[in-house]
Order: sequence, then C-alpha cells, then structure tokens
Amino acid sequence: MTIQINYIEIPVKDIQKSRVFFNQVFGWTFVEYGEEYLAIENAGVAGGLYLADTTVATASGSVLVVMYTDKLEQLGETIEQNGGTITKPIFSFPGGRRFHFVDLNNNEYAVWSDK
Repeated sequence: MTIQINYIEIPVKDIQKSRVFFNQVFGWTFVEYGEEYLAIENAGVAGGLYLADTTVATASGSVLVVMYTDKLEQLGETIEQNGGTITKPIFSFPGGRRFHFVDLNNNEYAVWSDK
C-alpha cells in the first residue's frame, strides 16, 4: 500500500487578494469553485485556498508549508514587494538555508534552498 500527501488546503481571509499574491509571487494559477474556494494549479502539489477566519502558524501548532526555490534572496524580495512579510530572515540549517514569511492573510510559510 502506498500513502502520500495528495492535497493541501489553506485558509485565507480574502480569496481574491490571495489569488493575486500567489500568482504574482509564485506564478500559481487557480480554478475557481464559487466565491469561497480556489483550487491551486502548478504549485508542485495539489491544493486549494478556502475562505476562513483562521490562519496557519507554527506558533499555534499548525503544519508548515515549505516551498523550494533556487533563488532564495530574490524570492524574499518578491514576497515583500507583493505585501508579504519576512518573519524569520534567511538562516542556515543542515542541507541549506531558509526563511519564513506571512502572506496577506497572516498565514506562515517557509521557503528553502540548497543553493
């Protein structure tokens, strides 16, 4: 039997602002399913954004969505230019470097690189 993570759903407070942010920063595209749900396309894993008043953060015990890039500094600048906030500047760990940020909904994510 094979069991894999197949789909990730992320709560967002503003669907349309989230669509613009993730498209501008990561190049993700979306399929709209009503006014309260967007399916994420071309993100490396299937997923969706759903309208909610909650946020995800490691401080509250949430799972951390970690993305990969080969241009860590450049992506950090792009995130900030599009309204995101770097919450943990670039730091080293065994195998690479990473930073954490929050999006326009105050959801926490991380980005890492081995470059």
